[in-house]
Amino acid sequence: MKKVKSIVLDLVQKKVLAKTSLFAIFLVLAIFAPLLKQQFVTGSIVNALLFLSTTYLGITAGLLISFLPSIFSLFTGLLPLPLIPMIPFIIVSNAILVLSFNFLRKKSFGFSIVLASLLKFLFLFGTSSFIINFFIKQNLPEKIIMMMAWPQLITALMGGLITFIILKVSKA
Repeated sequence: MKKVKSIVLDLVQKKVLAKTSLFAIFLVLAIFAPLLKQQFVTGSIVNALLFLSTTYLGITAGLLISFLPSIFSLFTGLLPLPLIPMIPFIIVSNAILVLSFNFLRKKSFGFSIVLASLLKFLFLFGTSSFIINFFIKQNLPEKIIMMMAWPQLITALMGGLITFIILKVSKA
């Protein structure tokens, strides 16, 4: 009986170590993706990591990873200073992506990617439009305003496509 307990404990420890390692890898990639300083590349990577962490590690991991990239984007210069008030909303939009994806992914993976991406985009576009128009008391260049618009939908969908490809290849 002790031998069976030892084997089970060993397997559990290896699984925990594997999941912890995968979480650390996803977290590091999500934190450092903004260093690429290109919204379409960075956003696609971060969204893929949100989808992948939720798929492989669960909703808690996806939510934890959703917090740091926005803050790091500010410090690396990807997120312009006038958009500092948007950070909490970017974090919430990432949480919306993770939660809605997790809720629907077992029913329809493709639909869950599209709906999660659309919900993230709608929330972020709506809140950013409101905040920029009513609380940021300066004229922002169109390029800065555009960062919170349709590119958010494109990068979320691209992240979903990257996730789909990785999942297909890893099952091969």
